[in-house]
Amino acid sequence: MAGVEPTSIDGVLVTHHHSDHSKTALRASKNWGAVLYSNLETAIRMGWEPIVECRTFGALERIVVSDEISLLPIPVPHDDADNVAVIASNGDGRRAAVVTDLGELTADLMRHLSGCSHISIEANYDHDRLMSGPYPEVLKRRISGRGGHLSNAQTGEALSGIVNKNLESVVLCHLSEQNNAPHLAESEVLMSMEERFSGSIGISLQSGPEFSNWLGQSEPERISSL
Repeated sequence: MAGVEPTSIDGVLVTHHHSDHSKTALRASKNWGAVLYSNLETAIRMGWEPIVECRTFGALERIVVSDEISLLPIPVPHDDADNVAVIASNGDGRRAAVVTDLGELTADLMRHLSGCSHISIEANYDHDRLMSGPYPEVLKRRISGRGGHLSNAQTGEALSGIVNKNLESVVLCHLSEQNNAPHLAESEVLMSMEERFSGSIGISLQSGPEFSNWLGQSEPERISSL
């Protein structure tokens, strides 16, 4: 994990119960000696016992993980899930965000993203590829609907609305292998932000990101294992 020792991890936050975001979270938190966090709906769907196995949080409830970091969960729309985006703060005014599995960005989320130095956000599909592809129509509507995923264009439009001189890095994640391609996602987003964005942009594939970014880091660090 980008050179991070698992035993140095204080907390594991699960955004929602879908298996690609939650499957090994309980085992990992126990192995690492970390606190497992989720909202109550996710804990119930996963069969986790609150207090004993995990600590539950409410919407927009600040979670103090350690003296160095706190997290703010922000509800976002996603099919059959009580999903949250996460804003992390290290206490000196700098913030980072992880935003994935949502069909649209809410006003609350946009407001919090506008103050972030680092943003990891999904660019799940290229609209033309999805609509001309082999998926059934009902699945196409689900993916492109309010409870589905963000397209390259939606992500570009959102970032265009919040880009400022303090935004240092953007990582595009959760790209569909069937309905997207890294060059399509990156070009769409950069074109939307135009020359107002002077930071770094990267793509996180299923194998993980090429570079790491964290609060307080002076320069992005290449992950040697990739």
